[in-house]
Amino acid sequence: MSTGRLWHRFVIGAVFVYLLVPLAATFLYSVATDWYRTILPEGYTLAWYRELLADPRFLDALGRTLLLCLLTVAASLIVMVLTVFTVTVYYPRWERLLQGLVMLPYAVPPVVVAVGLIKMYSSGPFALSGSLLLLAAAYFVFILPYMYQGIRNSMRTVNASQLIEAAELLGASKMRAFWNVVFPNILPGVLVSTLLSFSVLFGEFVLANLLVGGHYELIQIYLERRMDENGHLASAIVVAYFLFILTISAAVLRLGRAKKERNV
Repeated sequence: MSTGRLWHRFVIGAVFVYLLVPLAATFLYSVATDWYRTILPEGYTLAWYRELLADPRFLDALGRTLLLCLLTVAASLIVMVLTVFTVTVYYPRWERLLQGLVMLPYAVPPVVVAVGLIKMYSSGPFALSGSLLLLAAAYFVFILPYMYQGIRNSMRTVNASQLIEAAELLGASKMRAFWNVVFPNILPGVLVSTLLSFSVLFGEFVLANLLVGGHYELIQIYLERRMDENGHLASAIVVAYFLFILTISAAVLRLGRAKKERNV
């Protein structure tokens, strides 16, 4: 085996250990009875997980956060796929303008966005302060860069313009050409953008806390409030959060793979 390949494997293994050790330690602390004087916990228990699953606040916060993130990501996905497709195929001169607009959230810190939204929508005919609708709108804008970049790269990789032209020459309508030809080819990029956006929203604390923290308890706010009560319980919440994200990601990737196999 070459020295370069050994070095690559060593780097990958080191990164894997670096990412895995904190999660493993968090899991051990979430099932530990006492862990102060020894390298490993002195005892193990699932009491913290039982307490977590029996807490209606946790289930309500998880369900509320899941619904909000799914609806926001779905709306952003529909808008960005159609927008990027239209600009890429029919109005390529607008691409630079679109890229500049969707990258603006990178330049504005979430704290500034939240304070500005509260100031604008705290009173008047469009008073939305403290509502989930306002948070959903902020989330929609917040994930635009993640959605745009993955979809745009996929659209460029498959050369959507030529695919549409070829499909139309064979008698397909624009809608059928997009749905049956272009979309299956950009599906991997769409899935990556979707999962990245969902993960970012599920862990976003600043916008959630400032916009609806006092009205609706989302999973991020629930975690922050329980951290001061019990470290073992907070670790159990983090592990449950990670497993939940992992399950959602695996399910989405499996559905995308099945759809791609059916189209093939």
